[in-house]
Amino acid sequence: MTDDQSLLGEVGNNLFMFADIPPEYYRTPIATLLERGQKIKRQMGDELLILAHHYQQNDTFSLADHSGDSLYLAQQAAQTKARFVVFCGVLFMAESADIITADDQMVLLPNLTAGCSMADMADRDHVEDALDQVLEICGVPAIPITYINSSAEIKALTAERGGSICTSSNSERILRWGLSQGERVFFFPDQFLGHNTALQMGIKPEEIVLWAREKADGGLTLEQIKRAKVILWNGFCSVHQRFTPAHIAGVRKRVPGIQVMVHPECPVETVKAADFSGSTSQIIKKVSEAPKGSKWAIGTEINMVDRMAKELKAKDDKYIEVLNPNVCICSTMYRNHPAHVLWVLDHLRDQKPIHQIKVPEPVKSLGRQALTKMLELSA
Repeated sequence: MTDDQSLLGEVGNNLFMFADIPPEYYRTPIATLLERGQKIKRQMGDELLILAHHYQQNDTFSLADHSGDSLYLAQQAAQTKARFVVFCGVLFMAESADIITADDQMVLLPNLTAGCSMADMADRDHVEDALDQVLEICGVPAIPITYINSSAEIKALTAERGGSICTSSNSERILRWGLSQGERVFFFPDQFLGHNTALQMGIKPEEIVLWAREKADGGLTLEQIKRAKVILWNGFCSVHQRFTPAHIAGVRKRVPGIQVMVHPECPVETVKAADFSGSTSQIIKKVSEAPKGSKWAIGTEINMVDRMAKELKAKDDKYIEVLNPNVCICSTMYRNHPAHVLWVLDHLRDQKPIHQIKVPEPVKSLGRQALTKMLELSA
């Protein structure tokens, strides 16, 4: 099969992904797309920075100057002098980069349909209403602790209500701070990261409640709300919620001596059954530093796991597989195909930038305030 046939087959299966770009881009062989992309990078030099998240597909990943998690990449954007930052991630990541970059820098998202289902589960109106309901019931406000996997609007609201952003790496530290500021915290939007973190801190299960965003008073009794130290918004990651204790039991039976590490966005039962849990950067560090020849099953997005498996097999003879045998792909992240990246790069070369992500004021300033609070607390 030729590159042309392969890509055309991909287009046939992903018409939505390619719907917004001229057909000559998705008809171009992958190797040619990457070659043209690298040429534009050389031409633009220090004016251009390309960032890719760990979960990005390999071809797009190969174009990046830096790779990492959403916070690390936003920090790279803030530190660069590049005029243009092409963010190969999803919308909330590009928004975070725009929030903390200078006004004369431009953040671009290759595919504007690359969103995040978890971030979309928490909109400002519903979150604000929930915070107001808790205040009315308890007489004192809940401190909002918001995962970085959230919209710019929710980050701004977090600052307005005296809260902080967190990541999967620093969630325990930020949650402890939140509880030092008030009687309870309201954790948005990922229930599992909030729940796993609270349990790790030793908070009693009966002091952790789940707020159903579609129900009055979150579907909770007044007594449950008043007793709670941690209120969880009922959002979740569509990738990580697919890893189960059954997968862990199955891989342990099939591969003797294997160790299991999962992302804390996984369900509580899965995290409890695993040997370790941690953010993407913590997973990479843990497995990379493990003894040569060790065996690992990892519960996170498959593109990252596959790259680790290839790199660490060649380097340290480690055996690595994705925990769920079915493909666990971040489908919206995957929409940033090299064809979209090249389309954006061609426009930059011609000085006609497209797909700029520009967070308006006062949302930008408030979002920066919430992110800065997190960085101060994590220092």
